[in-house]
Order: sequence, then C-alpha cells, then structure tokens
Amino acid sequence: MQCSEHRLPPALMVLGTCSNAGKSLIAMALCRMLRRLGLRVAPFKAQNMALNAAVTPDGGEIGRAQALQAEACDLLPDVRMNPLLLKPMGDHTAELVVLGKSSGILRAQDFATFRADLWEIVQKAYAELAGNFDCMILEGAGSPAEINLREHDLVNMRMALHAGAGVLLTADIDRGGAFAALVGTMALLQENERATVRGYILNKFRGDASLLAPAIREVEALTGKPFLATIPWIPKVLLPDEDSVSIQAASARHNPPADVLDVAVIQFPHISNSSDFDALASEPDMALRYVDRPAFFGSPDLVILPGSRTTADDCDWLFRSGLAELLLGYSGHIVGLCGGFQIMGRTLSDPLGEDCVFRMSTIKGLDLLPLATSFAKEKTLRTVCARMVHQGQNEALPVLGYEIHRGETIALGPDALPVCIGPDGDVLGYGLRRDPLRVWGTYVHGIFDCDTFRNVFVNHIRRAKGLPSRAICPYRRREAIDRVADTVSQVLRVEVLQGLLGVWA
Repeated sequence: MQCSEHRLPPALMVLGTCSNAGKSLIAMALCRMLRRLGLRVAPFKAQNMALNAAVTPDGGEIGRAQALQAEACDLLPDVRMNPLLLKPMGDHTAELVVLGKSSGILRAQDFATFRADLWEIVQKAYAELAGNFDCMILEGAGSPAEINLREHDLVNMRMALHAGAGVLLTADIDRGGAFAALVGTMALLQENERATVRGYILNKFRGDASLLAPAIREVEALTGKPFLATIPWIPKVLLPDEDSVSIQAASARHNPPADVLDVAVIQFPHISNSSDFDALASEPDMALRYVDRPAFFGSPDLVILPGSRTTADDCDWLFRSGLAELLLGYSGHIVGLCGGFQIMGRTLSDPLGEDCVFRMSTIKGLDLLPLATSFAKEKTLRTVCARMVHQGQNEALPVLGYEIHRGETIALGPDALPVCIGPDGDVLGYGLRRDPLRVWGTYVHGIFDCDTFRNVFVNHIRRAKGLPSRAICPYRRREAIDRVADTVSQVLRVEVLQGLLGVWA
C-alpha cells in the first residue's frame, strides 16, 4: 500500500487511562507484530515529556521509547517520530526540544502561547513521516481524560482525530481501579472522541483471566465498546519509565544474597536516561535499586551516579540530602554517567545559567575525580563508537553509545586517567589512575549495553567481592522486543490489528 502525500495512512493509537499504563510497551509490540507481516510501519508520539532520550543518526534528540519502537519497525530513529520533547527541569519549567534540537526553556504558563506553532510542527512532521508508510502506530501521553488540559492537547485525542486513528484504550489492572478508569475516561471524553475508541486493553494482569468475565461484560454493556485483550504481566524490559512512578516504588533498602551484586543508583530529582543501566539490571546476579536518601544507601557493591537534566541542581541536592557524605566515605566501585560523571569532578561552572535553575556560576562537585566541567550553550548530540582503555588491559574494548550533554570536562592533573576515547581521539571519560575500574565516569550513554565491556567490568566487581568470574548474559534488544511482541500476539491476534487498520500484507 503506497500512501500519496495528500492521504494519511491507516493508524492505531495506544492511549492510557493513566500514566505508566504500559502504552509504550504495547505500541512497541504492535509495531513489531505488523512489521513481521512485511508491512511498512512507523511509530509516532507528537509530544513526549521524559528525561529518557535517544540520539538519531543525524544528531537529533527524541524520546527513548520512540527510538525502541523504531527498532521494532526495523527503522532508524527519526526526529519526526517524536517532534516535541519536553525535558522537565523543575515543577514549572522544561527544556523544549523541537524536531531533535533544543529550543530553550519553556515555562508551563507559556505553553499556550506557542501551542498553535507547535501544532503546525506536529502536523507537518506526521504528514512527512506517515506518507512513507503503509500504517502508523501512535502513542498518547498520560490520560486523554485530563479535561483541564484538553484545550492545550497536542498528543492525545486531538492527534487521534487528526490522524484518523482508531484508539486502543489501555488500563493498568495491576494498579487497581482499571474498570472504573475505563468507564470514567469514556464518560469524560467528548462524543467525537469516544467514536474513535475501537476497544479496551487490560494490561499487567496477574492471575486467571476468566475471573474478569463478569466485569468485562458489564463495562461493555455500559460503554458499548469491546475488550480486545488482557495482556499478562510482562517483566520490565527495554523501555524506561517516562515518569517517576516505578522509580519511586523501587527506592527502598535492599539486602540481596551474598552471591548477588548490590547496585545502588542514586535517584537524582532530575534523573535522566535510566535506560543506561538496564543491561546491568538484566544480569541475574545483579540487584539494582534506586537510592534517594542516606537510610537507603546500605552497603552496595556498585554505586551509579546517573544522568541528570539539571546537573548543578542535582549536585547541590546530593550534598543537602546527606548522600554526598556517604559517597565520599565509600570505598567500593563508583561510576558516573554523563551528568553523574560531571558531578564526580571537582567543580562545575555554569556562567551562562544554561544547565540549571540553581543560580551560582561555580559549585563544588564530589572531587572523586580531578576534573572540571564548564557548561556551554550548545548541546553535544551524536552517536559514538568509542574505546574503553583501562590500566592493565592489553587492548581497548569497543563500546557503542551516544552523547547528550552540554559543556566540556577537562582533567586537572595526572591522577585523571583517560579511560574512554572517542573516534577522533577525544576523551569521553576519565578514571582514577590508581584504580581506574573502581572510580570512573563517561559521557557515553548505553556503555553497559556492550557485552564485552560489561563482562570485564562485572567480573572485576565480582572478584573484588571474592566471587568467581562468570559469563555475562548477552543483552539483545531485538530478542527482547520479539518476546514482548510474542506475548501480546497471544492475546491480541495480528488479524484483529489488520482488521482495525484495514491493511493486509
């Protein structure tokens, strides 16, 4: 099926009754199911509010979920798949990324001013992208029943109506209240919006699905819409949460068995790119948890300082929370990624106020590494093939990833050992010369996805704990995508999708 430039292709949109209902995962599964049929399918999310981002081959920035959905479609990520990306910086401000490039800081009260222009950008991006495909899978944000936001909606029902998309309304049954959420959402939608809904999906179900039959019949009778599928609980894979619901639930003390490595991720207020350590979390003998206060710190084998959208503010929070004191007295392994890498240094300078709302030109870092970082106006956005070089290794280990950061980090003396070298010989990470595998950091996101390097690093920590080395589990995103698609296809047949879309391979 070839679409002319004047005709939009058939589309389905996954909407949810709440945040974290599993929209991204379901959309990814639908993309993969349709692609397996040989259909040309692409993902689209008009507006994303997330601190988990990916970099496109041409140096643009989009939501991480849309990049993975693109992979499910056998496509490279494209900025048109997520034309608007909002990266929260505080309760009332966010960085606005338009078609992959930063457009400055936007206050909540200013959104209405730019809404018309942004809607034009969304429409153009969708038309250009969709014109090349047989069908489209769209994703909404939050809930379409947030009627206080209806006037400014660019991503939910307004987009569904514009694309002529049939809506699959998804509820998180594990959270509870799923049937009430579905009925309530339908009641709050306008009549033309309700008409777009093709049916319901219950997500994250654990148990005997036959027990749901009476409630399903009643909701179908009340709303006149069918239930299309009950998707079983799928363990968290691949797709990072776009809000803090799941991270907050994971922030607790944890005491794993002695043969399991305890990994503590510092939960900055503006933590970004939490997908950086998904490969570590997938290892069966590594227990990963989030820590946002000293009481939860415990005695981890590895501490990760993750990325941050407001690095200087999160560095200040680290000292105010009391966690900095614990980190300075900690003798185990510490790794910093992007913003966390910058915080490991001696100083952070922000003379232009580009990085944060914490208005000081220079603040102190943890001084775990003799480094200085100075933020700049321009953001570095690129995919990168680098080399990890550690003292004592015979050869460098190749790593693939991407950079998303502002500013430059330089060494302040010989104790800073370059450990991550970019394709042009530029230094993308430093370690402590006397023990570079124990204390180090890098600008390269996705470094732990690289099996060879992860094997070296994980076994270094195991040996330090007195455990024997072992082979790591290969981290294969495509296999994980296929497993999710297999699970969804067992309860939502691909023929049903084809019927809803009106497309056939």
